[in-house]
Amino acid sequence: MGLRTLKPVTAGSRDAVRPDFKEITKGKPEKSLLAPLKKRAGRNFRGKITVRHRGGGHKRHLRIIDFKRDKVGVTGRVEGVEYDPNRSARIALIHYRDGDKRYILWPTGLKVNDSIMSGPEAEIVRGNALPLNSMPLGTTIHNIELEIGKGGKIVRSAGGSAQIMAREERFTQIRLPSGETRRVLSTCYATVGQVGNSEHRALSLGKAGRSIWLGRKPEVRGKVMSPRDHPHGGGEGRNSIGLIHPKTPWGKPALGKKTRRNKRTNTFILERRSKGYGQIR
Repeated sequence: MGLRTLKPVTAGSRDAVRPDFKEITKGKPEKSLLAPLKKRAGRNFRGKITVRHRGGGHKRHLRIIDFKRDKVGVTGRVEGVEYDPNRSARIALIHYRDGDKRYILWPTGLKVNDSIMSGPEAEIVRGNALPLNSMPLGTTIHNIELEIGKGGKIVRSAGGSAQIMAREERFTQIRLPSGETRRVLSTCYATVGQVGNSEHRALSLGKAGRSIWLGRKPEVRGKVMSPRDHPHGGGEGRNSIGLIHPKTPWGKPALGKKTRRNKRTNTFILERRSKGYGQIR
């Protein structure tokens, strides 16, 4: 993947940085792998907004992605690489020898007509899915399972990759993109390679209208609201927030307050992520 800048004929195109889509080899998606995607505008089943600043955006279909990679022992051929509007990564259409078709996350370097396979006997090449105990130390992986048979849950976004660091009796130690070192069951599956579209973080939308097309609505600073709507609101002119520490719209501490409450998985985290580890350097 590469990036391209536009000729600055308008204010919106002056600062825009867009992908060149040279890795895309297939235009229209596979109809049998599409599903309707209903817009919920950040609301839950009760109609209450649980995620703010979401709504609108272009119509899209959901692509059914094979995160489980459970076609064990069946060879598949890469038919094409496609754009997926629902994620930052690209997806690859796979035609298996038994006639089945599935989408997978496209790893960097996987080309059309390449062969892939899942299972403990698969080779250590990009695109193949194996249990963690079948991979050597130092292997770069993505789409990692946390529970056996539940499918990949972490390291799935564009440019993401983790590394196998060490082994224990039942677990494998993995260093995640955030810098966190985590223990995962050695019988869980992962895919070899790095997720494609690694330059996604360098993109620039260029104008506010493109955020609307993506379904992202404008965010208003709490400082310019009234004190009825936000703890930072009120005051004469461009005043300070009037607080020692910033707060959320609901009065909770913000910016630096730890919010992790999942104590059940604390035993699997060997090293916490370090501040700023996953940022572009």
